[in-house]
Amino acid sequence: MTYEHITVAIEEGVATVTINRPRAFNVLNSSAVRELKRCIADELGGAGAVKVIILTGQGEKAFCGGADIKEMKVMDAHQATLFSQLGQQVMDAIEDTPKPVIAAVNGYALGGGLELALACDIVIASENARFASPEINVGVMTGWGCSKRLPEVIGPARAKELLFTGEMIDAHTALRLGIVNRVVPAGQLTEEVSSLARQLAGKAAIAMGLAKRAVNNSRYIDRESAELIESEAFGACFQTADQKEGMAAFEEKRKPVFSGK
Repeated sequence: MTYEHITVAIEEGVATVTINRPRAFNVLNSSAVRELKRCIADELGGAGAVKVIILTGQGEKAFCGGADIKEMKVMDAHQATLFSQLGQQVMDAIEDTPKPVIAAVNGYALGGGLELALACDIVIASENARFASPEINVGVMTGWGCSKRLPEVIGPARAKELLFTGEMIDAHTALRLGIVNRVVPAGQLTEEVSSLARQLAGKAAIAMGLAKRAVNNSRYIDRESAELIESEAFGACFQTADQKEGMAAFEEKRKPVFSGK
């Protein structure tokens, strides 16, 4: 597929999706949001050759500056609701794909940019990354799932503080709060993310996807239901060629070679 607002590069099982609007701070208008949804849910989600997805922004200034205010300012309530739902569908697509998604946050992650990072499985940020949910400063609130995901990560009290004040936090504060997994020097971000992606691409893909689903579902259900999902997913792994290979390799004291089957 060809895109106007994003680029996609696939190499050795790793797909790098880059928001390519650097002159506009990598903000997302409706067209860009639809492209992201189509790319994650349709193109990459069903591509057997893709094991891991990296999501980043073009340039060094911004991962994603959020939703496009120039487009939003003329929306009525109904149009804004539909735009919110469209953005939520992208976040859900990132969360629902069985493939691990790594956010490489290379600058500002504001509003929808923060929401993109929260929807990813692992977030690695450069030291110059900054995070905020500044919607309150333009008279609105978060609309792409942040009111659900942010409190789950940092707790409701701290989430309310960030949502109510629009406060910007640096990468190390985001690390302390649990929004970010790792902080690295800006010049090392690409290699750090690529190294992790290659590592994950060599793992058992089906088992990883089942583990991702189990963890995500555990946020919405009781313990008994979560444990049932876990047991069934654990059992499903034993129907895979990767389970046979992994356990044989363990016994033979060699590195497993997983096929993703």
